[in-house]
Amino acid sequence: MSGRPPRRPKRRSEGRSRSASRLAVVQALYQMELADQDSETALREFIDHRFGEVIDGDQVAEADEKYFAELIRGVVEQQVEIDNALAGYLKEWKFDRIDATMRAVLRAAAFELIARPAVPGRVIVHEYLNVATAFFEEGEEIAFMSGVINRMARERRPEEHAPASGA
Repeated sequence: MSGRPPRRPKRRSEGRSRSASRLAVVQALYQMELADQDSETALREFIDHRFGEVIDGDQVAEADEKYFAELIRGVVEQQVEIDNALAGYLKEWKFDRIDATMRAVLRAAAFELIARPAVPGRVIVHEYLNVATAFFEEGEEIAFMSGVINRMARERRPEEHAPASGA
């Protein structure tokens, strides 16, 4: 006998848990908009019934319920500010005329860029573009969202995108 304590089961990583939360947030925001559902109803439904399901190969069960709830509530509380900010990045597009799923992705990404300074902007961009690929094929939609999210990240987080000095 080695005298070492028994190994504890590996905990799912915070990164995977947050990725699953972001996917669930986009799904919930989409559902809320189409069903004219309030955030607390959507939260309860996802936590009580959806977490634990596998949707399109993604294990929603891995979502961090607390992070999921913070994101949903934050997007709803700051939706006017978020929508106004996003409208500035859409060029000739009207925000209410773009696809509802795109709106959900963009709102969630914008919320994190605006209200989650501890999360690196590059992580937010990468995560939400990954989420977008769960709903859209590579192509115009992904390129469009990439442009909007990247522009917003560069503007909102210029210190993260400044060129390295001393080269």
